[in-house]
Amino acid sequence: MSEAHIPQIQLIGLTKIYPIPGGEVHALQDINLTIEKSDIYGIIGMSGAGKSTLIRCLNRLDTPNDGKILIDGKDVLAMDKKALRATRRRMAMIFQQFNLLMQKSVARNVRYPLEIAGVPDAEADKRVVELLKIVGLENKAKAYPAQLSGGQKQRVAIARALASNPEMLLCDEATSALDPMTTQSILDLLKRINTEMGITIVLITHEMSVIRQICNKVAILDGGKLVESGTVDEVFKHTKSSAGKRLFDVLPSHTEKEDELTHPALRIVFDGESSSQPIISRLSKDLGIDVNILSANVHQLNGNTYGQMIIQRPEDPGDVKRVMDYLRQFKLNVEEVSG
Repeated sequence: MSEAHIPQIQLIGLTKIYPIPGGEVHALQDINLTIEKSDIYGIIGMSGAGKSTLIRCLNRLDTPNDGKILIDGKDVLAMDKKALRATRRRMAMIFQQFNLLMQKSVARNVRYPLEIAGVPDAEADKRVVELLKIVGLENKAKAYPAQLSGGQKQRVAIARALASNPEMLLCDEATSALDPMTTQSILDLLKRINTEMGITIVLITHEMSVIRQICNKVAILDGGKLVESGTVDEVFKHTKSSAGKRLFDVLPSHTEKEDELTHPALRIVFDGESSSQPIISRLSKDLGIDVNILSANVHQLNGNTYGQMIIQRPEDPGDVKRVMDYLRQFKLNVEEVSG
């Protein structure tokens, strides 16, 4: 593999086991994942799926039991302390609860990593002004965290994370404590940082709406296992796992198994162009088959529009084939989603 094609982050066989009284918990089981430079890579799963464990292993806050963590082809787990410190400086973390220093002003919070790194005062002051402008808090430099809203606190945390000019930004549920409107503004800011600065973002979340809005790639964790990964568009169009189907609203969110669908069903995925066409009514007319629509919705995925429809599967196998063949001639994705 040439150096130009080495992924920025690569996880190979990553495994993490925690001992507990009377046994052990397999938090991560043989995770293989590739993250390219400038990706906004979403890692999603429900509580206990292993998301936070994965990101803690990635920046070596936690040590896996097995596997490799490669940054630009170099194994983090094999690095000496000096090399590990240098690699960590290339990564910055953003947390759900902001982790600000409450007794320091906004400017001093942002300045703190620069002070630790020994940056000269004049240079540090100039950098703080630049960073506060990036996150839209130029007028809050002298304020204290207690005087800020949740969204403003997270913007301070983002400015602080950017102070050391990181190449990778690791976000652990960075919007979970925020209301929907504030979440949108923070996601817009992260997207702008990714676009304008080329910073790779790894985003841990349990909210599919976050993945839909800004991620170009997604990995779905379920019970410590990687069950799906790829571009957001492709994983949505060809969802295979039960966890993915719940997260993308293919299955009702309360169901645990595919066969808990009330009816045997077919899933149809439309792109933006075909979602406005009356294809289902044409199908009924052309084939003489009644179609029972169980659910339908439209999603925005990384700037693209997709429609999704779940219809009851015809009882006759011949009708099933006719329906699927008919829909596929319109270049639609059609699959059975029930047991």
